[in-house]
This record gives sequence, structure tokens and C-alpha cells, in this order.
Amino acid sequence: MNKKPAKCCMQEIKKVVIIGPESTGKSTLCSLLAAHYHTIWCKEYAREYLLNNGTDYTFEDLLTIARGQLLLQDEAEKSIKNRQKVIGGSELPGATVHHTSSITQLLFIDTDMYVMKVWCEYVFGKCHQFILDEIVQLHYDLYLLCKPDIAWVKDELREYPDEKVRIELYHIYRDILINQNVPWVEVCGGYEQRLAMGIDAVERMVSNSNQNY
Repeated sequence: MNKKPAKCCMQEIKKVVIIGPESTGKSTLCSLLAAHYHTIWCKEYAREYLLNNGTDYTFEDLLTIARGQLLLQDEAEKSIKNRQKVIGGSELPGATVHHTSSITQLLFIDTDMYVMKVWCEYVFGKCHQFILDEIVQLHYDLYLLCKPDIAWVKDELREYPDEKVRIELYHIYRDILINQNVPWVEVCGGYEQRLAMGIDAVERMVSNSNQNY
């Protein structure tokens, strides 16, 4: 009697997006969370683009940046799936394991199309339809909103050192998250506190997901 080959179980990828005004520790938090969960994170494409092309960007440049951001995210997701294939469905190092014996793979994403929408509208007063369409189609599992309660750090790519503008942008992001359906959590304080709050939010998100499975 021939045995059927074992099926490789592709684990679910939960996507956590970190958003907020500039210089609020988004990239740092992504990096710390990815290290904690032994996974990868998707960097912000805008930094690479502006470093290569200069900071005198146009409205059309923001569409290019949005497309580049989505490509980076696709590559990150493929990287996680390829790791699963190589291991053949066994537990990945650092995978988040729960009482249901399921394994959840996590992808942390620095910036999404909401950020691109705010950027377009704040600077140019309008947004590309492509970005609006992607907001409707894309699905994420958790948002972490970084509060601007840490000092603004000077950077050649950063535009808004003024505290009033940072707070204004924070409230724009907060209003967006309030009016959408994905769970979100505000993170604040120093980097250790932000990491602890992020881990707590991720653990609750994964636990709730398993309970609804």
C-alpha cells in the first residue's frame, strides 16, 4: 500500500503595520519586533528612493514610491513563504506557537498606503487613485500607531521638526485608524516601553485570531 506524501502546511502570515508621523521610532520598532519574533520586516521604500533621487519630489514621485513600497512588501511575504517551504512546514526558529498547536508567522511593515495617502494629501492636497484603490484591497491584521512623544531627530530626509505639525499629523493618522476595521494600538514612551506595548498588542492579536479559528 502506497503512502501519500505529507503535505507541506503553509503557515498563516499575520501582517503588522507601524505608522505615525516622521521621527516617532517606526523603523526602530519594526526592527525590534522583528528581532523579538525572529522574523523579517519590510523597510520604508521612500527612504531609498529619496536618497537616490533627491528630496525635491513631485506628486508623481509619490505614486512611484507607493508602488515601490508594495513591491517591498510582496518580496518580504515571499521571503517568509520561501523559508516555510525550505523547512517543509516544520516549526520555524522563533515562530510564535500557541495552545492550538498552530504557528503564526509575523511580518512587520514600516509604512503602508495610509501613510502614502496622508503624505499626498498633506503636501499636494490630493491623492493618487491607485493608492486609494490599494487601501481598499489590501488586508492587514494590526496597526501600531507611534505617538510623537519622543524627540524629533534631525535627518536629511525629514521635513517636519515643528511640534505642532507632528501632533497634527498624529491626529490625522489616529482619525484614519478610528474609522477603519483593523485593530490598532497606540504605542508611546521610550523605545523599551514601545517594544513592550507592541509585543503585548501582537500577542493579543494572535491569541484572538486563534480563538476565532
